[in-house]
Amino acid sequence: MNKIKLTFLLAICITLLYSFTPSQSYQFAVLKYNGGGDWYANPSSIPNLVRFCNENLKTTIDKEVKEVEVGSLELFNYPFIHMTGHGNVVFSVEEAENLRKYLLAGGFLHISDNYGLDKFIRVEMKKVFPELEFIELPYKHKIYHQKYNFKQGLPKIHEHDNKAPQGFGLEYKGRLICFYDFECDLGDGWEDSTVHNDSKETRTKALQMGANIVQYVLMGE
Repeated sequence: MNKIKLTFLLAICITLLYSFTPSQSYQFAVLKYNGGGDWYANPSSIPNLVRFCNENLKTTIDKEVKEVEVGSLELFNYPFIHMTGHGNVVFSVEEAENLRKYLLAGGFLHISDNYGLDKFIRVEMKKVFPELEFIELPYKHKIYHQKYNFKQGLPKIHEHDNKAPQGFGLEYKGRLICFYDFECDLGDGWEDSTVHNDSKETRTKALQMGANIVQYVLMGE
C-alpha cells in the first residue's frame, strides 16, 4: 500500500474513532503483540466483562471480542483495547507509532499485568510515549468512583508478592489514555468462575472495577 493511500485510510480511522458516542454500540478487542508473551491469556475475561457491563451499565457492547495486532489499522475500530500476559512484549518502531496514533486519536488501552508483564511493558510503552511516565493514580481519581465506589483504589484479586495493588496511568494533555493495573490481576477476576475458583465476592469486585474503567472510557464521566 502506498504512503498516500495509507495516510488517507488512517485519517478515516481517526475520524471514526473521534465520532464514537455513548449511545451507540461498541466492540472491544484484545491486543495481539510479539515477543513471545501470552497475549491470549484469560480468554473468557473480556467477554465476561462485556456481559457484566451490558447488564449493569446498560451499554450495548458487541458480545464478540476481536483480536487486533498492534501495528494494524484495525486498531482504530475499537474505543477500548485490552492487553494482558505474563511475559515478554516487543513493539517494533512501526507498531509503537501506530499505537501512539491510536491513543492520541481518542483510543484507550487497558493493561492488566498477569504477573510477569511489568518489566517488559514499561520498556515498550516508553517506545510509544518516550515523553511520558506511568503515574500512580490517587484513590480520588474518577476511574475509582464511577457506578461503583472503590475508596481504596483497585481491589486485590490474586496474591503474588505480598504487595498492594496499584493503578497506574499514562496521561496526555490531561487525558488518561492508558490504565495499567499492577499486583492486582484484575483480568483474572473477570475469568469464568471455574478457572481460578475465586469467590463470588472477589469476582464481583473485579467486574465492578472493570465496569468502572469501561464507564470512564465510554461515557467520559
